[in-house]
Amino acid sequence: MSSDKFLRGAMILTLAGLMVKVIGSVNRILLSRLLGGEGIGLYQMAYPVYLLLLAISAAGIPVAISIIVAGFLAQKDYANVRQVFRVSLRLMACVGAVLALCLVLAAGWLVEAGVITDARAYYSLIALTPAIFFATILASFRGYFQGHQLMTPPAVSQIVEQLIRVVTMVVLAYVLLPYGLEYAAAGAAFGAVPGSLTGLVVMGCFYRYYRKQWQADAVKLQTPASELVRSSALIKRLLLLALPVSCANILVPVTSSIDVLLVPGRLIDSGLGVEQATAQFGYLAGMAQPLLLMATIPTMSLATSLVPAVSEAFALNKWQIIEQKAATAMKLCCLITVPASVGMWVLAQPISQLLYGTAKAGVAIMHSAPAICLLGLQQVTTGVLQGVGHTNLPMVNMLIGIVAKLIAVCQLTNAEYGIAGAAWATNINFGVTALLNIIALYHFRISFSWLSIGKIITASAVMGVAAVEVHALLSGASPALATISAMLAAGICYIILLPLLGVLNIQELRQLPVVKRFFK
Repeated sequence: MSSDKFLRGAMILTLAGLMVKVIGSVNRILLSRLLGGEGIGLYQMAYPVYLLLLAISAAGIPVAISIIVAGFLAQKDYANVRQVFRVSLRLMACVGAVLALCLVLAAGWLVEAGVITDARAYYSLIALTPAIFFATILASFRGYFQGHQLMTPPAVSQIVEQLIRVVTMVVLAYVLLPYGLEYAAAGAAFGAVPGSLTGLVVMGCFYRYYRKQWQADAVKLQTPASELVRSSALIKRLLLLALPVSCANILVPVTSSIDVLLVPGRLIDSGLGVEQATAQFGYLAGMAQPLLLMATIPTMSLATSLVPAVSEAFALNKWQIIEQKAATAMKLCCLITVPASVGMWVLAQPISQLLYGTAKAGVAIMHSAPAICLLGLQQVTTGVLQGVGHTNLPMVNMLIGIVAKLIAVCQLTNAEYGIAGAAWATNINFGVTALLNIIALYHFRISFSWLSIGKIITASAVMGVAAVEVHALLSGASPALATISAMLAAGICYIILLPLLGVLNIQELRQLPVVKRFFK
């Protein structure tokens, strides 16, 4: 396996993730104009239920499949690679069908019990049910390709799925709006159905294309026939690997719920009025945190690509390769997230003004900046732990991080720190989880080059000073021009400093996709 294979996969997934985010942003603008606040509210009442069911059915299985497939591929056991796909596909079809049926049967109860506070959202719930079935099956295809370290098919299917979903949402919302807001919201929700179905068709086409190549490779290598693993044993292993990942994904909205349930109340208790507290919470949850999630798309993609790469080496008991890949991933994570954190910290108010037309979100953005680096570290270390088969450890560590956040929100969101305290509670959450993951990796004798990370921090600090100076120099002319120029100058400064400080050498540059073409 080429040394840059998982890096190339990470780059492909990053580009796909950014495109999906951009398409989703356009969709939110169009849908908000069509449905207004009330219609969006109906849609948003149903959508979290759909996401919760997907977290149960489809979040952990791709990781589990990629781990098992990568292990069998490392041993050239192609018969069991195919067996994994057959078993997982049947399993996911059953799980998707059961959960879709459960939502149909439970939709009325959710409304009657007051879980869904507006009865009109019932139609949106029903409209989403077929998507659960298709999306769950789609997850098994994505995990299978990720196990082969082929990231282009999942990336293309994500983009196509999002495009079809958005177009259908907007068209159906527009067509059904004259019949009532509840039907327009349901039409928007139904967009997930053709989206996931189209994504599934795309993955099926890729599977047919690559299946011939895989069969030819198996014949050419003339591998001896292997004893097939029993379906029951495979299902057990899939569930043991997948359930902790699914639980970890369920914990993500729990983390957000801590902010929703506690932060506004704590701000009011600190002396702010209801409107002021709501505005401060909006700056944090609606303006600062979306920037955090956007900045960590590359590290999430890196973690996804890292799992099968580490799993392959783990199956062959090649711990030196595991440590090498983990160190490369950690270094790349820091190369991306440390300057992003520094840049967001020093230019928080100008970025707030540029993006949102107000500098009031600056405090929330500035104090949320460290979370970019800490979340990136959490994601990458989670990928390594999952790759060596310990999917339970990241979940336990995440749970401990959530408890730490709960305590921090109560202690730091007060009159002295305000919304900055709430932001630091999130930093503590990600920091505790990342630290526990790193300790777990050291237990497996997987270490990192802290000298390189220190050099990255140094380069980022100098970059931050350059950004502040350039912004101060140009702020008298145009605020927007000053902010953009400061970011460009910071980027150039950072790129120049990396080789000067010895952070990157020629050999490492030759491993990077696209960049390696210039260093042959």
